[in-house]
Amino acid sequence: MLSSDLLSKLATFDTPTICNALEVIDPAFRSSGFTQRPLVCPFPDLPAFVGYARTATIRATHPSELPGQDARNQRLGYYEYIASGGPIPSVTVIQDLDGADVGFGCFWGEVQSNVHKGLGSVGVVTDGSVRDIPQWASGLPVLAGSIMPSHAHVHLADYGKEIRVSGMVVKSGDLVHGDQHGAVIIPEALAEKIPDAVGVLERKEAVILDLARAPGFTFEKLRDALQKQEEIH
Repeated sequence: MLSSDLLSKLATFDTPTICNALEVIDPAFRSSGFTQRPLVCPFPDLPAFVGYARTATIRATHPSELPGQDARNQRLGYYEYIASGGPIPSVTVIQDLDGADVGFGCFWGEVQSNVHKGLGSVGVVTDGSVRDIPQWASGLPVLAGSIMPSHAHVHLADYGKEIRVSGMVVKSGDLVHGDQHGAVIIPEALAEKIPDAVGVLERKEAVILDLARAPGFTFEKLRDALQKQEEIH
């Protein structure tokens, strides 16, 4: 587990900055590790979240095929996993398996958002649907595939396994960072390098931004600034 201080520091950056920092550390991150299709963010003013993934899959187009007691036991096992199935803080990441009908029924709403927040989740990422936006757990960020009205036949399919949400592959225990732009996986081995990488990026960007925002900005000034930018490491 990473220190709470480092996790708090990572949460001060927005997700695009985290993506940029990972690219500085290893250019391979330009093409993997982040959500690649748009997700709805009902609460864009909430700050970024960072935590360790608790993963699950759901279906909603047909009822659960488990007998009643088995389905209840599965749900209890899932909640225990959310509460204590790995390091904290946690981020709940759920893949909807309904294919062309993804988002048909909402797993997430007033009840589930409050239950998961109470069990320690600091963020939600799903390609499924959400509802009850006015009644949603206060302060819990969410990224979702859609906003829909019904829960239909929604039920758990599995939990604790590797999943794929909006093109992002997530394993239980992965470190997830997200905000209104989307989400990205931070490899734990690289997490401590991110603040320094962000510092390099900020210095490079400041060379351009300070000039672009000042009166009298010209192409010649931009050309000189780009040269200075290349010298910043």
